[in-house]
Amino acid sequence: MRITKRTNIAVRLLMYCAAHPDRLVTKSEIADVCNISENHLAQVINQLGQLGYLSTQRGRNGGMTLGRPADQIRIGSVFRHVEGSLPIAECFADADNTCPLTDACRLRLALQDAAEVFFASLDEISLDALVCDNDQLLKILQPVTCAR
Repeated sequence: MRITKRTNIAVRLLMYCAAHPDRLVTKSEIADVCNISENHLAQVINQLGQLGYLSTQRGRNGGMTLGRPADQIRIGSVFRHVEGSLPIAECFADADNTCPLTDACRLRLALQDAAEVFFASLDEISLDALVCDNDQLLKILQPVTCAR
């Protein structure tokens, strides 16, 4: 299974916020550190804010923080919300399904079961578990310092 770029960005963004729980983080610093386009990042920030994963503050001194504690954010839930109802294969799409085997295909059922197991395994992982005591990750997620 391949996750979308949007979900990848969402998880990086949440990990960055979890690594800096004591302050507002900015879109530009996340873009720099996590190697993400600010345009893509803005879309994901908006979505995660609407879903309650982020709390955002506009303005000159604005930024964002996690909308709930990191130990209460389950990665499976983030994946489900951000991925939405993207079909795992053509036969899962309502409009664009041209496969003549759909009604009799057992692979479709197997793929559906596999997707459920995939998300269930991610439900076991909290955002906190990805970040807490992960010194190597925390070193990478340090804000970029400006040369003076």
